[in-house]
Amino acid sequence: MTFPLLAARLAGGFIRPARSENLFPAIRTALEDGGFAELESVRHLPGTTRAVAHSLGKIWESDLALTELAAGSHRLADLAEIERRVHGALPDGMLTPRDLRDAALERVEHALAVLGSVELQRVFWVAPVWRPLLLSLWESISASWRNPGCADTEWFPGEILAEKPDPVPTASVVTCANPRAEAVEALRWARELIASGQARPEEIAICATATEQWDDHFLVLASEADLPLHFTRGLPALAFRDGQACAALADVLLNGLSQDRVRRLFAHAAGGSRALGGLPATWSAGLARDAALFDVVHWRHALDRATERRSDGYDPRPVVLPVLELLSRGADAAEEAGELLLGTEARALWTEALRSAPPKALEFSLQDLRMPDQRDPGASVVWCPANHLAAAPRPWVRLLGMTSRSWPRRAAEDPILPGHVLPRRRLDPYPVVERDRHAFAVIASRATGGSVLSRSLRNAQGGLLSPSPLIPKAIRVQFLKRARIPQHAFNEADRLLARPHEAAMLPAIAAADLCWRNWREPQVTAHDGVVRADHPVITRAVDEVQSATSLKLMLCNPLGFVWRYALGWSAPAEEDQPLTLDARAYGELVHELLKIAVDALEPSPGYARATREEIEASLASAVKAVDTHWPLQRSVPPALLWQHTLDNAASLALKALTLDTIEEPDTRSWTELAFGSPRVEDQDADLPWRPDAEVVIPGAKVRVRGRIDRLDLRGDGKAVRVSDYKTGTEPGRANEILLSGGSELQRVIYALAARQLLPGDPRIVARLVFLGDRQPRPYRLPDVDLAISELAAHVTAAISLLRRGTALPGPDAEEEPNDFRLAMPASPATYFRIKQAAVSRAFGDFSRIWSRR
Repeated sequence: MTFPLLAARLAGGFIRPARSENLFPAIRTALEDGGFAELESVRHLPGTTRAVAHSLGKIWESDLALTELAAGSHRLADLAEIERRVHGALPDGMLTPRDLRDAALERVEHALAVLGSVELQRVFWVAPVWRPLLLSLWESISASWRNPGCADTEWFPGEILAEKPDPVPTASVVTCANPRAEAVEALRWARELIASGQARPEEIAICATATEQWDDHFLVLASEADLPLHFTRGLPALAFRDGQACAALADVLLNGLSQDRVRRLFAHAAGGSRALGGLPATWSAGLARDAALFDVVHWRHALDRATERRSDGYDPRPVVLPVLELLSRGADAAEEAGELLLGTEARALWTEALRSAPPKALEFSLQDLRMPDQRDPGASVVWCPANHLAAAPRPWVRLLGMTSRSWPRRAAEDPILPGHVLPRRRLDPYPVVERDRHAFAVIASRATGGSVLSRSLRNAQGGLLSPSPLIPKAIRVQFLKRARIPQHAFNEADRLLARPHEAAMLPAIAAADLCWRNWREPQVTAHDGVVRADHPVITRAVDEVQSATSLKLMLCNPLGFVWRYALGWSAPAEEDQPLTLDARAYGELVHELLKIAVDALEPSPGYARATREEIEASLASAVKAVDTHWPLQRSVPPALLWQHTLDNAASLALKALTLDTIEEPDTRSWTELAFGSPRVEDQDADLPWRPDAEVVIPGAKVRVRGRIDRLDLRGDGKAVRVSDYKTGTEPGRANEILLSGGSELQRVIYALAARQLLPGDPRIVARLVFLGDRQPRPYRLPDVDLAISELAAHVTAAISLLRRGTALPGPDAEEEPNDFRLAMPASPATYFRIKQAAVSRAFGDFSRIWSRR
């Protein structure tokens, strides 16, 4: 038993030692009551409870009486008051170490009947608080200390039982690249010992002074290797489903509502939750996946719309909305939310996290939680802290992190009781430096099978590390390269690394190796986009209805066209709440404002006849409408930035609406006018054509679809103007733009749609309008017929190229940003330099398109 349990047994009755789950709530309650001289300003900080508990633990272990020390310092007086409040808050029979020791001393005359003889086994330090009890016990019972190692035993009056240690072989010293490489080498070492028959799993130990740096690596690698590895400190709770449920709940409470966070929480908690137990997996059907939904109001509107569109008749609102309202209260609702939303095991973890720190510090307290490792340590290799191994040494040991920062660790100032308040040696008579040195001596002296001292050259952040002073100077150091071929593999990947000829036979590795080599060949290959002619996937993508976006990819990056429209790849999703809208989304915002504003003016009083005041009023209504429904459909910036974005977009929209006057009062205007759309929309609206009306590029026989930013049609139908609005600044030589190398197609496609869908062959004016400058200027297309014929020729050439199987990266693949950057080689500049000549030959005359204005 431990010293606290020994004292509790002797004290008798229902007396028991106070544990952290009892002390932390008592300390937090004591801090909440306030009234401190020096700690008042920090008592609400998230880490104060943990810091005070740590300081009190040191004081109790050092056997210091705070009531006697309080007169000399306000800080100590505050701690004494906290200690008094903690004593009053603990349940009856639950005692702190000094009180427990005193209770045991009062009944020491019963020690012979209650305890019998007492023997300390492999304990190399006894805290001062327990020494008076041992001294008193020695007067009435026999007390001995077995294998104390290098501990201070002068004060102990009992018998010292020191066994003669067996001979210990010389330790070997190895250096690895980083902490992960250390974990890999440790598992290789353990597997080799077991497989060769040199040692059984229960004779092998891997340790470090603090295990956190390697825990995640061992958790993953040992699972891959199927090695019997026992974590003596327990497994990180966040590595398991119950811990992840707690993390999902903490994420919502600390960072606020969002659709991704709520979906994640409901997915983890639905099984064992009291509030979500009956919620079906399809509860979110009908919600726009891109909508961020950052507050309950947005959720309520979005769920109202989704419920109206559901075909199964299920209404999730009675279950979901009360939960969302609870979650919207943030960290203050942590305890209630845990009770309602978490299962039994997850709720126990949640309660433990709330005991150790305030709700606002859940992000850190959850990371410290551990779950018991169910693997039997008596039949496993152990991964443990050094002090655990020193208490139960094993003959085969590997010590990790043998650097000057870890072996021994550096003593730090106590955050509550620094040296100027209470001398460090008095507060901590057995500092961490001495503990680590003693642990090393005990572990090394018992490693009768063999020991390996391992250190990293660099830490996880890449900083250089110096060797530990505990490493013997005369021992030769073996450097283990990270990519070395091991003599003994610890998992399947390691085995394939050692046998490259076998690895090369695996289809996945062979394909990856061939891709890597082809990317470095100065010729075009299948991994650059060369496919067989008339590939059915590409043919199907080319035969689909195209848009200006897909045609731009087809002309400027044929490989990107295949990835996006033939294979269906898409760019990774944006962050949960962007600080700004990207260029594409911002353009869509401006166009949305224009559409709503113009639709409100048509047909009465009519955009052409509207005054500036009417236009501004219509635009203001459009801003309100967009402010309401956009957050229900996509992610928007935080409230203040979103309002600023709306104001800027409204100013651009006003520029577009007031750019020029329309002389003919009977002119009608439409914005976001659809053509070639597969879905028939707005059939009852007063439109110049059906939205599903087909538009075909002449000669190329390619169907196109899209939405015209703005179309102005004269009342007699003899003249029409189409406008393509650009929210960016005006580029140089804007008046010379025709197709701009395939990147400016909308204006020409709008003109083509107007020509094919409007009766009477009206005169067409197609223009580009750049709204980003102080004064926007329109640029008319000089020759509509020439532009349409150029577009047809370019698209025909691109389709012919794709059908021949030449789907290579074009100039847009080298631009930043690039939606498909993740699929390109890691060093694109080097890749394009190697492939430049071969790609130019493969494109041939087609590459001339990119130099045309």
